[in-house]
Amino acid sequence: MARDARRKTNACRAVIAAAAYEGSIKMYEDIITVSTVTLRPMWGQKEQNLNRILGYMKAAKKKGSDLVVFPEMALTAYDDEAEKPLEQKMQYKLAETVPGPSTNKVAELAKELGLYVVMGMPIKDAQKPGTIYNGLAIFTPEGLAGDYHKMHLPAPEPNWATRGDKPFILDTPWGPIGCAICYDTYCFPELMDYYVAKGCRMYINSTALAHCHGRCLGDDTLRAQCIREGIFIVSSNLGGLDKDNYFWGGSSILGPSAKTWEPHYYAGMPFTAEGADEEAMYTATIDLSLATRFLYKHNPAVNGTDWRPEKYVGMFQDVLADKSFGK
Repeated sequence: MARDARRKTNACRAVIAAAAYEGSIKMYEDIITVSTVTLRPMWGQKEQNLNRILGYMKAAKKKGSDLVVFPEMALTAYDDEAEKPLEQKMQYKLAETVPGPSTNKVAELAKELGLYVVMGMPIKDAQKPGTIYNGLAIFTPEGLAGDYHKMHLPAPEPNWATRGDKPFILDTPWGPIGCAICYDTYCFPELMDYYVAKGCRMYINSTALAHCHGRCLGDDTLRAQCIREGIFIVSSNLGGLDKDNYFWGGSSILGPSAKTWEPHYYAGMPFTAEGADEEAMYTATIDLSLATRFLYKHNPAVNGTDWRPEKYVGMFQDVLADKSFGK
């Protein structure tokens, strides 16, 4: 009798604990409609490019989108004039503070349309006017949410840009969304790991991936990340000829599929697909509940998560203490 009573008591406690745990988890909306744009901006023609961005925002809203994503440096185009000093470079001359003239116009339309927007642009540091970032301006239906500065800079970007040092998570009714730019995504998985560990079911990759980067870096990396992290990736790329570089295009909305260990293109196409370089907007309605984030959830078999940040901290500290690191 006493044993049965204890079993019933323990069972009741388990039910209460489970209910309390469920109640502590914030519930987000799952179904979201997203647009991503393959854009061929006119090099150095900021006003014309802004007008096109505003037009795509209106088109995305007509398709029922909640979020629209534009490529890296969409506002001005990407390519660098290596021979020119910083003050004469296009990116330096056209960079704006955030908020500024261009972001004010995007913010106004985002509020009018009730739209989330991510747009690549050169950003001028308001406190350090000579400092420029390769950045993202990020908007909500309430207006400007903030800006992200690219944390990792491949050549030739250090010719004009300064590295950022902070991640950016966009808070939405569909949960947190991580924002990153190109090289951040393809070569530094730590940033995506951080975002997904913090609860992001969607990751934004605003990119300028060109033919000079080869055929494997973009497609293979995004597909592997989608499988490894169990999330959706919204990627927006430049397409066609810039000033010098030819960009792959191939914007896409990629996510988990019904097949285990295989991603699915919900909209758009691989970077290297036939016709991927043509300017276009791709839209899909996706179910974020399919994002498992399995590496970051409790695994009873190991009494913890498969992802082990408490171990990685020590490993990174060991690297930083190694005097040969970075030599």
